[in-house]
Amino acid sequence: MIFRQSVESDIPGIMDIIHQAQAYFKEQGIDQWQNGYPNREVILNDIKNHYGYVLLNDDRIVGTLSVSFDGEKTYESIYHGNWISHQEYAVIHRLAVDSNFKGTGLSSIMLKHIEEMCLQKGVHSIKLDTHKDNHSMQKLVKKNGFQYCGIIYLQDQSERIAFEKILEE
Repeated sequence: MIFRQSVESDIPGIMDIIHQAQAYFKEQGIDQWQNGYPNREVILNDIKNHYGYVLLNDDRIVGTLSVSFDGEKTYESIYHGNWISHQEYAVIHRLAVDSNFKGTGLSSIMLKHIEEMCLQKGVHSIKLDTHKDNHSMQKLVKKNGFQYCGIIYLQDQSERIAFEKILEE
């Protein structure tokens, strides 16, 4: 397995995984990633900003995510709870795995790579958010040591539940 920054030629493979996730959410009645988000432009922007990453298995993209060390405006206000820390952090968005590989631990592998990346940069906090009905993502992050922190609101005022993990050296 290879985990690396995504490049423009990865977009079709990334979008295939995004479309699988959108279909899964719709099927499960989860109002996340509907209405055309994330789209090709969002993924291209991730690539141009060096936020996009892919996990490859035999040269096939089997997982994708975005990680930024630039902060997250929607995390400035948190409700019904608090962030664990107020230090520099990484934020993970758009984590998805090929449907054929669900339940095989690939998401945890990608999270471990991000943790290593954070420690190399001297960053000891990772934050992320998910839809309240996205139980598979909540299970994943709790299994990987993230703690529930509260509620945040996206720019469109959609409610999301927020998590943080503090990394030890």
